[in-house]
Amino acid sequence: MATHFNPPEVWQPFGAFSMAAMPGDGQLVFLKGQVALDRDGALVGEGDMRAQLRQVLENIQAVLISLGGEMVDVISLTQHTTDIDAFMACGDIRQSFFAEPYPVTTTIEVSRLYRPDVLIEITAIAEIPRSRYRAPA
Repeated sequence: MATHFNPPEVWQPFGAFSMAAMPGDGQLVFLKGQVALDRDGALVGEGDMRAQLRQVLENIQAVLISLGGEMVDVISLTQHTTDIDAFMACGDIRQSFFAEPYPVTTTIEVSRLYRPDVLIEITAIAEIPRSRYRAPA
């Protein structure tokens, strides 16, 4: 399991994130950037940051579950959004998916993602304990 760290020498996190995370002896899993597409590939929540963020996090969770993982296994997130203000107003949604220790997180506002109706894309790195990890079939 990863070790998370918030050193007292720098400012302390104000949201659901940690300053550093170091992998342990589990299986590292690198997830492709997830967008708000449902299982059939249809966009969820057109124009709705909250709905899109929830779908993105559900997609990340589904990938992890398929490998024996859980959201607590996420050690790092890179978030790209087209509206940083709307994204920052969704902290409650992130907190409903993550508990302490929070993943290391970087959030970047971009002018557009691969489709103009996609508002957020999140890439994740997780470390699944070997006792739970299930290799893909």
